Amino acid sequence: MHIDEKTVRKIADLSRLEIKDEQVAPYQESLSQILSWVEQLSEVNTDGVEPLTSVHVSEMPQRDDIINDGGQANCVLANAPDKDLNMFAVPKVVE
Repeated sequence: MHIDEKTVRKIADLSRLEIKDEQVAPYQESLSQILSWVEQLSEVNTDGVEPLTSVHVSEMPQRDDIINDGGQANCVLANAPDKDLNMFAVPKVVE
């Protein structure tokens, strides 16, 4: 597939790229080669092939869903203004 100068400039505009006049010809050639390669891919028979997100079939490792406090109370409250309360004290906003 051949890409013309007008199409290259439109793609650059949509991509918010500023290209100079001397850059148009190389972009024309590159984009034409890319689209030719994509056209070759469309010739491949993919009937019966399920879509993949990866060629490696794997399942995400999962842990047991156990509720706990995290055991990090001291670390979390290290920057609390009043550590004696063992919580973050927030001043009253609404009366």
